[in-house]
Amino acid sequence: MATVRSIFSKSESGDLAAVNVFAGRVECARVSRNGAERPVVEFCSGHPYQADTLQRLRRELYLKRFRCSTLLPAPQYQLQLLDAPNVPDAELKSAVRWKLKDFLEYTVDAATVDVVQVPADAGAPTRGRSLYAVSARNVDIEARMKLFAQAGIPLRVIEIPEMAQRNIATLLETDDRALAMLTFGEEGGLLTFSARGELYLSRRIDVSFEQLTHAAGDMREQMFERIALELQRSLDHFDRQFSNVPVARVLLGPVPAEIGLTQYLAGNLSAQVDSVDLGEVLDFHKVPELREPGEQMQRWQTLGAALRSDPV
Repeated sequence: MATVRSIFSKSESGDLAAVNVFAGRVECARVSRNGAERPVVEFCSGHPYQADTLQRLRRELYLKRFRCSTLLPAPQYQLQLLDAPNVPDAELKSAVRWKLKDFLEYTVDAATVDVVQVPADAGAPTRGRSLYAVSARNVDIEARMKLFAQAGIPLRVIEIPEMAQRNIATLLETDDRALAMLTFGEEGGLLTFSARGELYLSRRIDVSFEQLTHAAGDMREQMFERIALELQRSLDHFDRQFSNVPVARVLLGPVPAEIGLTQYLAGNLSAQVDSVDLGEVLDFHKVPELREPGEQMQRWQTLGAALRSDPV
């Protein structure tokens, strides 16, 4: 069990590649920095998943040269916002495990747990600190590790979509102001607030990319109203909790321009709303198809995982 628990821990440095196994497909990406003005996407591709796909990609992309990360899908983990226990850092995970026992549908002994500390609000020094507790069933972590081990791919970290999105947001933040980022995928909408490269707040919105793009007429209007309401509530909540970190703008991830969501939100929110173009912060000359918004949306989480700069 020690091997399972160590998968989140810091390890050696080196080049990182993201290898994500989704339903029916595998996506791989690597991003190099090397002092360039914009990080360079060395490769980013999707492949139908078959029994030998990971082994083939290991050979074709020379994945054994890299430290590899992978994403857990949303149904396989829980993200719980908790008050940070008043204990030394060395005891933090143990204390969090104890606090999680009332939130999990399985015993805490059957869980792998990690923590993401939320920065304190300098404007409210007496307020207690918070953290996000990330928990997943040991059997799911073990299954993912076994999949990579059988393929001969050196897995060093298991990531979650919230942190992958934070990695992208870090490239788009300005000064000491916060950035709210909203994206839509197969698992619904993901809203994150980040500043100075740190995740402050995360919320899920129960609207998938497919629902968003296929709705029409009154149904689309109702969906837009729901998204705008959730966003405004989250903006208000963030302002109350982190009054010293004003939100610079809301960035909407790649969605078809013709559906009009960006314009709708811009006209109905108190914050500035813009659309994301990753081509402004990433160099796509080696993968030119990523200049298309649809490709950026498809590879969003994988690019985010490949952008991880924390030691792993």
